[in-house]
Amino acid sequence: QVQLVESGGGLVQPGGSLTLSCAASGSIFSIPVMAWYRQAPGKQRELVAKITASGSANYADSMKGRFTISRDNAKNTVTLQMNSLNPEDTAVYYCNAQIRRRSDGPVFNYWGQGTQVTVSS
Repeated sequence: QVQLVESGGGLVQPGGSLTLSCAASGSIFSIPVMAWYRQAPGKQRELVAKITASGSANYADSMKGRFTISRDNAKNTVTLQMNSLNPEDTAVYYCNAQIRRRSDGPVFNYWGQGTQVTVSS
């Protein structure tokens, strides 16, 4: 029913930029929070950035000043603009969203399938 689909991953050189996008589809009333997580090989999944429906954003310390998260509530999309990328940013990036499917219903947590970001020269 509800799906999150990421796009925009790929190979980029150190210092380069990349923009990830995620679109939520299906039966959706509202999305209180949308976020990006990432998981590198051998490491735990970590929060990259999150943003509320009102536009309040939070970032992990290593991403501050380099990444920018934004969303379009009308289109149920969230984007992550990544600048000054370094090899440590290499990971699978996952879209995450807290979604309320009905006005009187509960909020559910959804995950995208992930998109690979590789930073290498």
